[in-house]
Amino acid sequence: MARSIAAAFVTPGTIELPLRMSFDLDRVSANAAYDAGALAIADHLTAGRDVAVLCEGDPFFFGSFIHLFGRLCDRFAVEVVPGVTSVAACGAALKFPLAALDDRVAIIPAGCPEDELERLLAGVDAAAIIKAGRHLAKLVRVLERLGLVDRARYIERAGLPDQRIRPLAAAAADGGTYFSMVLVHNAAEPQPKRFVLLTSKIFAAREDF
Repeated sequence: MARSIAAAFVTPGTIELPLRMSFDLDRVSANAAYDAGALAIADHLTAGRDVAVLCEGDPFFFGSFIHLFGRLCDRFAVEVVPGVTSVAACGAALKFPLAALDDRVAIIPAGCPEDELERLLAGVDAAAIIKAGRHLAKLVRVLERLGLVDRARYIERAGLPDQRIRPLAAAAADGGTYFSMVLVHNAAEPQPKRFVLLTSKIFAAREDF
């Protein structure tokens, strides 16, 4: 996915080093791929070449780059370019203000145990539940017990051409995708009546909210 996004900037003659792995829970395949990838990258760096690693979102926010960084940072200079996190991208696409003022916010992987998920959600004002996909049924149960179903929003593949914003119940009924997220806030969402955008050259007011 990252390669397809950056395709227009990969010039002819670029040496590419794909890391291929299966997503096994025991991480054996992933660790082997990162070990091999780090060795290949180290060879190019030692030869005096620059290496760029393509990342989706932010490299240090649940990013696969973290595993390469840990294998290389002690030996080579690494520049990390921050990106737009999936949480920020989903919030923008949903037009869902996740936090303001002194809100307490949690980032929760949907794969955590159901009782732990409920405990975490009950202890914060807002949450981004990431990698929701196959855990949606469990998530709906927890949100129903906490009375938060109506204050949750579901989105999948945010920012991509096939982005979809769906009712949470419908997504849970037929299953979501790995690239999906649920944002939830325990307070009513703000409903502005007027929005004013100010820049150096543009003054615009919208009444259609």
